[in-house]
Amino acid sequence: MTEPSSEQQLQAAADAALAQLTAGLPPEAAALALALVLRRSATQLHSLARQRATALRGEPAWPSWAALQNAARGALLQASTCRDLAAKLLSPS
Repeated sequence: MTEPSSEQQLQAAADAALAQLTAGLPPEAAALALALVLRRSATQLHSLARQRATALRGEPAWPSWAALQNAARGALLQASTCRDLAAKLLSPS
C-alpha cells in the first residue's frame, strides 16, 4: 500500500494539472477551463462528502462530513455561476 500524499504534494500535482490544462489558451478559454474544473471538483467533493456523511450517521466523524457536504454544496452553486459567467466570455452577446 502506498502512503497518502501530503497536502503539499497534492497541491503541486493540482497546480501542474491546471497549468497543463490552460497552457496556450487565450484568457477567455482558460477562464472557462478553470471554471469547468472548479465545478467538476465541487460536484465530486459534494458527492463524496454526502456518501460519507450518510455512511457515518451517528458516528463521531459524521458532523465533519456533514459540514463538508454543506460547504461543498455552497461551493457547487458558486462554481456553477463561475462556469456560466466564464462561458459568456467566449460568446459575448
